[in-house]
Amino acid sequence: MIDPNLAGKVAIVTGANHGIGAATAQALAVQGVRVLLSYFHEPVDYAPDELAQARAAGIGGDALYRAMQQQPAEVIVDAIRAAGGEAVAWPADLGDAAAIPQLFDRCEATLGPADILVANHTFCVLETFDPALVSTDESGIFLPTADVIDRHFAVNSRAVALLIHEFTQRYLARGAQWGRIVTVSTDAAHAHPANISYAASKHAIESYSRSAAAELGRYGITVNIVAPGPIQTGYITPANEAVINEGTPLGRLGTPEDVADVIVFLASEQARWLTGQLFYVGGGWRMSQ
Repeated sequence: MIDPNLAGKVAIVTGANHGIGAATAQALAVQGVRVLLSYFHEPVDYAPDELAQARAAGIGGDALYRAMQQQPAEVIVDAIRAAGGEAVAWPADLGDAAAIPQLFDRCEATLGPADILVANHTFCVLETFDPALVSTDESGIFLPTADVIDRHFAVNSRAVALLIHEFTQRYLARGAQWGRIVTVSTDAAHAHPANISYAASKHAIESYSRSAAAELGRYGITVNIVAPGPIQTGYITPANEAVINEGTPLGRLGTPEDVADVIVFLASEQARWLTGQLFYVGGGWRMSQ
């Protein structure tokens, strides 16, 4: 059996109260990693009863996605502890630069210094340059505004750079020799019509990550990027799921666990000779587009 040699390590996983982040936190905990789950509940336009109904129905769409985003992180922490793992949760708006050192302080106070950083959090409001694409449907598609563009880059891009910086400074200060950073982008970062600021901010993550890989390898830190294809984190409707299934060589929609397993591999000892790499995790979806 392959031993990832992760027992006793400490990880910070951002955006970990639902979806890919939650699955990653649980998958790492199974390997004996002590995990701090960071999360933030963005304001939503749905009433609490609408979110509860969406969760109960379990039908993919914007309401279910927003409901999952609002899930208490304690749900995941309790599941990890029930399985014998160790985890804590900490709310942090990563669009606020001051929250980032506080996140690491909390990790060190409760679990110890972070050996692994998984930057998975995301902010997404659909935007378009094309007025013909503007929509008032459930999730909405809007023309770009300065405030929403800034929020995308503050949360999705700047926060990742600051997380990598904070991780590195603390790592060097304690004389560590083993570190793993995994950032989560999207397979549409190169171009994403009707989601322009999200895609652009994710593309910036890839550049930051490659630069970090080139600079930090000398210290024993690997940095890799995971770019998921369509993953059912609640937002994919049944109609879109059928289209995705047909267009995916492996014949099905991705799950958060599919991505989490790749992230655990990149954190493992078996990935010690990988850095600066971008991994498309989508069942072949991007290859077939």
